[in-house]
Amino acid sequence: MEMHFSITARPEEVSFVPRRTAVMVIDMQNDFGSRGGMFDIAGIDIAPIERLVPRIARVLDAARRAGLVVVYTRQEHNPDLSDAGGEQSPHRIKHRRMNVGRGVTAPDGSKSSILVRDTWNTAIVSELAPKPGDVVVSKHRYSAFFETSLDSILRARHIDTLVFTGATTSICVESTVRDATFRDYRPVVLRDCTAEPIAADAPRSNHEASLLAIELLFGWTAESDDVIAALEKQRTAA
Repeated sequence: MEMHFSITARPEEVSFVPRRTAVMVIDMQNDFGSRGGMFDIAGIDIAPIERLVPRIARVLDAARRAGLVVVYTRQEHNPDLSDAGGEQSPHRIKHRRMNVGRGVTAPDGSKSSILVRDTWNTAIVSELAPKPGDVVVSKHRYSAFFETSLDSILRARHIDTLVFTGATTSICVESTVRDATFRDYRPVVLRDCTAEPIAADAPRSNHEASLLAIELLFGWTAESDDVIAALEKQRTAA
């Protein structure tokens, strides 16, 4: 009999089976969360994303100790942007404004390119670097399920519950959460391990709006301390 453990969450408590649960780290890469990356160059305040790093690190430490699968995603494109859509596709048009594909010099002095695979820009921030046994999924749209092997990877491991961390809440996190729900996974988004610069200074932020939509219709939200406590309880029981 598999043991179920509970996470305090909104709108209600969520139970999980450790071996059927994965922690998702969405796009915690240099372009979004490091000085000299795409967001920083564009003048977007990355401080909220930077603040996620130690919180996510604590969740990952607890998850690995408990034997959970850890899955990283990276949004990245071919150097020629052949996987970014046609010239009139919304994805290419919106990203053109962010200079996707433009050559830049990384903080370490190496040659790099904005949102291009196998460069400093799309590498996971060093403090959260994947460890042996972790899964890394490359994606070229906001959702980590679109034209990737993520679904087959999760199903091969009999995963049914996904704990979400990363950035940004209303774009890549929410897009992946919605697609996870449509595939009957159970998403749990960590409120204090996700961040969104869009409308951060508005009376009600996009971050809050996304969390509300997720709580109502797409899944659940929780705090990292509650998830860590549940994982420690599971590890002790094991």
